[in-house]
Amino acid sequence: MWQSWGKSPGKVHTSSRKFSCSSFKDIENLCRKESDQPHQIKKPSVFHRVRIATSILRSWSSTQNQELNVSEPSISLPDSEKRIVIYFTSLRVVRKTFEDCRTVRSIFKGFRVSIDERDLSMDARFLEELKGILGKKKQLTLPRVFIGGRYIGGAEEIRQLHETGELKKFIEGFPVAESGVCDGCGGYRFVLCDQCDGSHKCFMEKGGGFRSCSSCNENGLIRCPSCSSVAL
Repeated sequence: MWQSWGKSPGKVHTSSRKFSCSSFKDIENLCRKESDQPHQIKKPSVFHRVRIATSILRSWSSTQNQELNVSEPSISLPDSEKRIVIYFTSLRVVRKTFEDCRTVRSIFKGFRVSIDERDLSMDARFLEELKGILGKKKQLTLPRVFIGGRYIGGAEEIRQLHETGELKKFIEGFPVAESGVCDGCGGYRFVLCDQCDGSHKCFMEKGGGFRSCSSCNENGLIRCPSCSSVAL
């Protein structure tokens, strides 16, 4: 009896050693898989878009010193003789670009004038529009400011004009901004498309199936009819 009792713990001890060894091997394999995991998993489309936007904004910030001359007569914005237009981005992926955009917007809002704000991160069509105005070969940096249809410059030019008091002369006679935040969009200047409810897809009964909505942008958004109409 004593001998059989002694053999039994030995068997249990042996099996536990085998179990622990296999467990450590499994842990090593799991750690190896986790280390390789970021290279194997495909990122969702939303992160893919952010990655593309990040690379574009970083390329803009790297060429920040290549701004266009304020007095260049060939650059103008059509149908904006009575507007102040600012092309900017609300993305925080590039700190300097984001801070420059925020500073320029704050300067103009301090004058309480109506601004036509065109956020490139909300609507990709603004990017194509800006490229068409400045030219495909021009280096793009943000923000870009047009006053009365004339190109004024970027962040550095606006700061200098504001410090010297010249900017106030540029914006004299432009419409005054309404007080408070827009009730329609909450200050974002965009709302969900009422045709597709923000899905950017519409069901066509005759065509059969879903098609891209022609009333909104790629994000299923349209410009707020309340505050954007004031700027326009």
